[in-house]
Amino acid sequence: MNALVPLPVLLPLLAAALELALGPRFPRGRRAVGVVVLSAVLGLSVLLLIAADTRGPLAVHLGDFPPPLGITLVADRLSGLMLTVSSAVTLCVLVYSLGQGMADRDERAPLAVFHPAYLVLVAGVSCIFLAGDLVNLYVGFEIMLVASFVLLTLGGTGSRLRAGSTYVVVSLISSMVFFTAVALAYAAAGTVNLAQLAVRLAELPLGVRTLLEGTLLTVFAVKAAVFPLAAWLPDSYPTAPAPVTAVFAGLLTKVGVYCILRTETLLFPGNRLGHLLLAAALASLVIGVLGAVAQTDLKRLLSFVLISHIGYMVFGIGLGSRDGIGGAIVYVVHHITVQTALFLVAGLIERRAGTTELTRVGGLARAAPALAALFLLPALNLAGIPPLSGFIGKLQLLRAGVATADGWSYTLVAAAALTSLITLYVMAKVWNLAFWRTAPPDRPARGTVLEQPDTHDDCGDGGGDVLREGDRGGASPPERPPGGGGRSRPAGQAVTATLFGRAITVTADRLPPTMTWAAAALVLLSLAYTVLGGPLTSLTDRAAAELLERSPYIEAVLGR
Repeated sequence: MNALVPLPVLLPLLAAALELALGPRFPRGRRAVGVVVLSAVLGLSVLLLIAADTRGPLAVHLGDFPPPLGITLVADRLSGLMLTVSSAVTLCVLVYSLGQGMADRDERAPLAVFHPAYLVLVAGVSCIFLAGDLVNLYVGFEIMLVASFVLLTLGGTGSRLRAGSTYVVVSLISSMVFFTAVALAYAAAGTVNLAQLAVRLAELPLGVRTLLEGTLLTVFAVKAAVFPLAAWLPDSYPTAPAPVTAVFAGLLTKVGVYCILRTETLLFPGNRLGHLLLAAALASLVIGVLGAVAQTDLKRLLSFVLISHIGYMVFGIGLGSRDGIGGAIVYVVHHITVQTALFLVAGLIERRAGTTELTRVGGLARAAPALAALFLLPALNLAGIPPLSGFIGKLQLLRAGVATADGWSYTLVAAAALTSLITLYVMAKVWNLAFWRTAPPDRPARGTVLEQPDTHDDCGDGGGDVLREGDRGGASPPERPPGGGGRSRPAGQAVTATLFGRAITVTADRLPPTMTWAAAALVLLSLAYTVLGGPLTSLTDRAAAELLERSPYIEAVLGR
């Protein structure tokens, strides 16, 4: 079974290479490669989770080189669960992107660029979850970031390049700080293997340990978008295509949360910086949700809600108790699925209504009842309405906070409850504007050009190619609207509807079925967490106990 541990990293990389080798001549074969490989990764992840839960952590030393010389990969309950959830989510997003590419008749971007970069991203995420040392954790982040740079700027529109530039600068700075932390750990302890560090760090002076812990926390807080290190996120994610935004918001921020959880329990036991984490959680909860209240664009609103709900996870980690960490894991699993589903639904709303600007949308409950249901269920789940999985995770965190019984924990319990109520208000606002009210009188008619490529948006000439209803990518030159412009774009609205950044139109009353079913699959998965709430919380409780005990992980790696 240990030999299966590297496969979630290797298979996506090999699939990306195969897709590039096939070239544009075999589009159906390339689609099949991605779906088959991610399905296989999902199956492997489930096997690793079952094995880690029944037999304990699985460790493999590549090349049979023992630590600290070789590359160590480890699958325990936490990493197995994260792999399983991330594999299911990335598979659904890939299917959604296939449907979007076929609906756009855009074969170049999804197949030649999007899919290989997406598979490399999946490999990087898997590498992070399985990494048994700081160097490979760093390598996993760099693999993930290189792919994310490509995905964020796909199409080369002005808005995407600007957002991608911000993301690149923040990521490079955090990578340099991470590399400094790796060097510091090796200089102080003579190893970067996590199991060996768990043993040796206890022998180092308190100041060295605090410096190393603070440096790693800073890096991972940037990756997780923990306030006040989250200012980059609302401007970076909403400009990307819907599948990219969904997987970034739903999954990539949780990679940072995973790293905080792993290092705080394995390398720095005792919760010495617990109050600092609780303060960051409080700020994230309150400021993030208040930012969401002020938004009228759905994608930016969801981005601020994302920042806010990262606070729930940091709250559980900051408590440092078994119940707190178990609740944080439950909430991570819940939030990956629900947040991804909501961003995919936002992409469907944009395709149906032509925009995610809530002041220009309305009447979707009557015009598209299936779309309304796809939004309502995860929205209620995110708000924590019982008996959904969001309620299960929040209830466990609140109980853990009350059990801790100090000033910080009571403050966080109150803030978490208030944030949940405000989240419900925010979701009700979206429902009222986009679905419940009648459509605004200036709503664009079917076939109206709503967006244009952002290449010339700073020149004021209204130029650029415009995609009209009935156009086919590559079949004929796209038309330009009379007068050179099409409909003007509201300030701050991004061109995001197509994978390649082209203009969009209200082209049909019926949504692409592949995209709809992919989003529905994630909504159903989030509902499955409710049905399986008992087994899920039992598994996360065992995972939390294993993290706090530390010895099973250390013994599996070092053979003690």
